[in-house]
Amino acid sequence: MPHLSSSAIMLRAVDHGDYDKIVTCFTLEQGKISAIAKGAKKSVKRFAGVLEIFSLLNIVWSYGRGRGLPILTEAAVVRPFEQIRTSIIRTAYASYWCELVSLWMEEGQKQPGVYNLLEYLLDRLNSGGLSEPILHVVFQLHFMATSGFSPGLVRCAICGTSVEDFQRAAVIFDVRRGGVVCEKCSQGRGPLVLSKGTAKLLSWMLKAPLQKIERLRFSEQALQESLRMLGAFVPYHLGKETKSLKFLKQLDTRLPDPV
Repeated sequence: MPHLSSSAIMLRAVDHGDYDKIVTCFTLEQGKISAIAKGAKKSVKRFAGVLEIFSLLNIVWSYGRGRGLPILTEAAVVRPFEQIRTSIIRTAYASYWCELVSLWMEEGQKQPGVYNLLEYLLDRLNSGGLSEPILHVVFQLHFMATSGFSPGLVRCAICGTSVEDFQRAAVIFDVRRGGVVCEKCSQGRGPLVLSKGTAKLLSWMLKAPLQKIERLRFSEQALQESLRMLGAFVPYHLGKETKSLKFLKQLDTRLPDPV
């Protein structure tokens, strides 16, 4: 049986029978994979304390001759991100990001951009340098962009007019069209409003390397506008609201009410 290895982020683990677990990992080399960890519920040597959600691992797995799931043969912790687990709110954010990746990514499709995004922001969440809501904005914005659903923040989604030429200081964001619309095209309607400054900030974030997020300076207005927009935009294009997002909204009162 050929063996494959990769660094991986643990996304999910569920019990399977009396002794095994089925794990879902997001690997750098092979994208999302699901595998059986034989004896994981009883193993002391191989898997004890290893298969924890959102941990960074090195894993080895192999494929049998049949069509069943591959077998996880080795797993070693590289970074447990243990500081995330000291806070229920941080845990809720990390769990939502991992669930989003698990739902959106297809099995076996290599996505290094998404992998690097998730690893980097789990690291920043673990270190506590930026507030959780700001990291939440960064993750959702870049995740959607990397997945092909970048919000349109530079031009009207209908007529193409530059935001710079919009007459009003506040612009409407149309979730269905996936971008801002000018006052002529929106005719003043729409529950989601962004200031021009917020639209420019989010546009800059999409272009800037992740390593520059420490420079981010959100006003409270810009943060609330960004969270509200992404809170509507992401579930709309995903097709549903995840369980972990509902739990996160119940925990963190800093997140605005959905539109």
